[in-house]
Amino acid sequence: MEKRYSIHPTQAKQFGTEEIRKNFLVENLFLADEISLCYSLDDRIIVGGVAPVSKEVKLESHDFIKADYFLERRELGIFNIGESGKIFVDGEEYILQNRDCLYIGLGCKDIKFISDSESNPAKFYLVSAPAHKHYPIQHVAFNDVPGDAMGSHETANKRTIRRMIHEKGIQSCQLCMGMTELESGNVWNSMPPHVHDRRVEVYMYFDMKKDALMFHMMGEPDETRHIVMKNEEAVISPPWSIHSGAATSSYTFIWAMAGENYTYEDMDTFPLSDMK
Repeated sequence: MEKRYSIHPTQAKQFGTEEIRKNFLVENLFLADEISLCYSLDDRIIVGGVAPVSKEVKLESHDFIKADYFLERRELGIFNIGESGKIFVDGEEYILQNRDCLYIGLGCKDIKFISDSESNPAKFYLVSAPAHKHYPIQHVAFNDVPGDAMGSHETANKRTIRRMIHEKGIQSCQLCMGMTELESGNVWNSMPPHVHDRRVEVYMYFDMKKDALMFHMMGEPDETRHIVMKNEEAVISPPWSIHSGAATSSYTFIWAMAGENYTYEDMDTFPLSDMK
């Protein structure tokens, strides 16, 4: 498990390319038969990936969280971005097809991941946050979640947003997660930009073409920076930072938030004229 410290915006202004990547970019999420985790001190969010190929993989606790088991004081949201697979939670089986979502609440102890096919494995993307109350396990199929169409071809951001874990969907303590798909020929996300001082947010980009690149924008609106990203990488956005980007082709991304609340509309937007 990696550890990332909270960064003040005045400190971030001094960062060069490598320092920005070291502090905010999360790479190598899906390693065969391993669990890859990154612990951020911003709202204590944990981001990770599980790629079971030839064996079952178990989610264990870690010294960073000082718990007897991973969800002793946490909750967990999971998306499968690979082929079909199974998650066993305290002996109960949950089947996740591509893009399905599973929420696991505080107190669940034994969590295992397995792919249905070694040649076409599952890829489970994980986001975890501290929790104070148990909410029941819930599974939602991607096709059962209605999407909200937004944007337009004229602004190159025609997209569909699906909210899975949120105040009007799967209930949680503070996790808020969903998925945004851009239509072919559209490349911009989250523009005009916004911040939310009450929550950290993480974007994980996938479904990008092999040689495609994502230019993810971050920083304060009047002093932005960028990170060049590849397929199946994540980026941590502190509460003071915008989070938007444009890629060299269309793509999909999973957004996840944790913090003071999980009200999706709780954000402070900025007009494009204020961007620098």
